[in-house]
Amino acid sequence: MINTAGSNNMMSPSSASANNSVQSPGLKTYFKTPEGKYKLQYEKTYPAGLLHFSHGKTVTQVTVAHLKDKPMQSQPQSTSSFGVSSGVRSAAARLLGGGNGSKSHSFVGGNGGSKSVSGMSGRAGSFGVTSSNNNVSVPNFDGKGTYLVFNVGDTIFISDLNSRDKDPIKSIHFSNSNPVCHAFDPDAKDGHDLLIGLSSGDVYSVSLRQQLQDVGKKLVGAQHYNKDGSVNNSRCTSIAWVPNSDGAFIVAHADGNFYVYDKSKDGSADPSFPVIKDQTHFSVAHARYSKNPIARWHICQGSINSVAFSTDGAYIATVGRDGYLRIFDYKNEQLIYGGKSYYGALLCCAWSMDGKYILAGGEDDLVQVWSMDERKVVAWGEGHSSWVSGVAFDSHWSAPNSDGTDENVVYRFGSVGQDTQLLLWDLEMDEIVVPMRRPHGGSPTFSTGSQSSHWDRACPVGTLQPAPSMRDIPKLSPLVTHRVHTEPLSGLIFTQESVLTICREGHIKVWVRPEFGETQTSNSESLLSTSLKDKPPISGKVVSSKLQAMT
Repeated sequence: MINTAGSNNMMSPSSASANNSVQSPGLKTYFKTPEGKYKLQYEKTYPAGLLHFSHGKTVTQVTVAHLKDKPMQSQPQSTSSFGVSSGVRSAAARLLGGGNGSKSHSFVGGNGGSKSVSGMSGRAGSFGVTSSNNNVSVPNFDGKGTYLVFNVGDTIFISDLNSRDKDPIKSIHFSNSNPVCHAFDPDAKDGHDLLIGLSSGDVYSVSLRQQLQDVGKKLVGAQHYNKDGSVNNSRCTSIAWVPNSDGAFIVAHADGNFYVYDKSKDGSADPSFPVIKDQTHFSVAHARYSKNPIARWHICQGSINSVAFSTDGAYIATVGRDGYLRIFDYKNEQLIYGGKSYYGALLCCAWSMDGKYILAGGEDDLVQVWSMDERKVVAWGEGHSSWVSGVAFDSHWSAPNSDGTDENVVYRFGSVGQDTQLLLWDLEMDEIVVPMRRPHGGSPTFSTGSQSSHWDRACPVGTLQPAPSMRDIPKLSPLVTHRVHTEPLSGLIFTQESVLTICREGHIKVWVRPEFGETQTSNSESLLSTSLKDKPPISGKVVSSKLQAMT
């Protein structure tokens, strides 16, 4: 867990930058896969001097946010209006410079031109957040590019993914609570594209562009939900935009509930929902008035640890303290199926890009692969020596020599754990051999016998399954096992050009893919200044598709 109250042993901002390329002793700066070598390109972290008092232990999570080009807008300017001095401009340029810089001067406000946010000031004061329009800003910064948003202690940091600078370009401080989860919507229409959930239960939606434009250390233009825990005062555990919903999002809490919000509706609501009579049963309640939150889903007894939507937004997966993965039909508010871990809580989950498979990992040190078609676990991966804290499919990978037309789709996915290791797996369902149960007194091999009843039929809709016998489920072995950090890991993200691994303590490593490694090594300066701007957008959603198999 993170403990940032004491920073005597941390590097200063200047020394951190000076040692940007220093790798921890005993850790390799590359790992090999069949398609080539992944190399450590650079690291991201926070400067100790910018870290404030920590209000408790938090685990660092990372969101990748790609800001698209902002349309040209005109706005009257007055010579008598508050301006930015040349000294502030210079400081802001240093603060906001890097690989995502742009020559455009069209940015005039993250919420679309001169839209006023002064009416929100009454909602955004409890945690040192300001929504005043009088903040010193950088009017010629358009915010275009790809950024990493991550939390450490009581601060949100924003780093330029395409810059070699180790330190963040922006920090946002929260006075009375810690940010613990966040999500980005690259297609947000009204400018509010970033969600931030706090340990107090409070939730904010803001414009990432507007935060980058402002040189202060407080949120600006924020919309405040669940103020002071008025609806639910338990810790936020996970937060997500609903795909294709035009502004809906969900916030999961440590008491087993998640709430549905609509950012087009009022942020303050009558928090009264019916009393939950049975904590062990799934239920959905809707608000009596057209205000936020618009619905409450009671999922389980105990904490919801993570939520993930399928790419099309039709289904939502949750994992919790009770050890169950649950899959719901989101629109129809129906439990489809679910199943239990072999031991302890489940901590993370992720969908394949095609929505056919779901990964789950947790305290049993295993990675489970669940099938939507068969509504059951179809494989499990063994390779971690401690809790699995992050899983993700790699949607940017395709099998070598594959033209994408082969019906036998191969999936690549990754996992990280508290054992400090990154594991890569290949999954090819047509190549997986289902174990056969031998008859009593039969051969010690699985050459004779019959399949377990686990494979007889799909799980009935609406039921939760116990954990099947491990001997009945095909076992996967990792393709790659690599120790990437010295501290326990909390997550991983696949982008088009790299793999990001995240340490619980707030350190991020960027591992460049083999096909990009040589280009960046031979011409790094040119790449950072020009080529990266021409790459296709990197999505902020950690979901994926094609991969390959181990049996």
